[in-house]
Amino acid sequence: MQLKIFNVEHGACAMVQPPAGLGALATLGPLAVIDCGDNTSTGWTPSTYIRNHLRRTQIDYLFVTNADQDHVSDLDGIVSSGINVNVLYRNPTPDAAILRIIKEAGGPLTSDMEQFLALHGRPALPAGFPTYAGLKGITYAVFYNQFPDFIDTNNLSLAVFLRYAGFKILFPGDLEVAGWQKLLENPAFVAELRGTNILVASHHGRESGLCTDIFDYFTPQAVVISDDSHQYDTQDTVATYSYYVSGDGIAIQGSTTRRRVLTTRSDGNILFRVGSESYTVETEHG
Repeated sequence: MQLKIFNVEHGACAMVQPPAGLGALATLGPLAVIDCGDNTSTGWTPSTYIRNHLRRTQIDYLFVTNADQDHVSDLDGIVSSGINVNVLYRNPTPDAAILRIIKEAGGPLTSDMEQFLALHGRPALPAGFPTYAGLKGITYAVFYNQFPDFIDTNNLSLAVFLRYAGFKILFPGDLEVAGWQKLLENPAFVAELRGTNILVASHHGRESGLCTDIFDYFTPQAVVISDDSHQYDTQDTVATYSYYVSGDGIAIQGSTTRRRVLTTRSDGNILFRVGSESYTVETEHG
């Protein structure tokens, strides 16, 4: 499995392909995308990358972990460029009509949010499309809190576990402490936490997304923060996350230094290559 976490500042975007889709076969293999944020500083967009680099016109699975702009900021670009979204996973509660009311309370909707609301009304799986059909050995599990237990989009985030061989990574969207604690009441979620290798920090590493209770159930080998220059309290959690990582963290290809916490701010794009028995990590900035 190849998994790449892109530098999209205070946004989110990752892409996953199973073995059949690596290297020269990248244009042929299935593709899963976790969020579709872009980088306004560099001009990088998922739609351009998928069209021009992967040479694809379909996303097999799109997981939107949070119904906020920074997680869908290129969704209009994806749809407008003719890239079809075959399967959409999102928190189905609230429904599209209620979610529209929630989002409009914050101001006028962007074209990206309009596209998300249009897709949100579709079934999670197309008729006849079996779970895992396109991912060839990659499996996933999704969890979410229910509306109206929460009415804010952060605590209604979709928590996505992706698994391949002995590797497991968790994308928790922008869950805040209350949302984490509610999910911890679910035995299935707790069971899924066990054995997680890599944690993508919730809410771009902000203090509001740091729930240390989750580390009662797993010890990550590293934490990844998708962030930009110092804003809010993003960098203030690095030491805490580092404390909960096992050992000296993970090795980075081409570096003699092991790392407990990686950030897109400092490391740029982060690439995981996962084999049947081990995985390697490469960073754009070495």
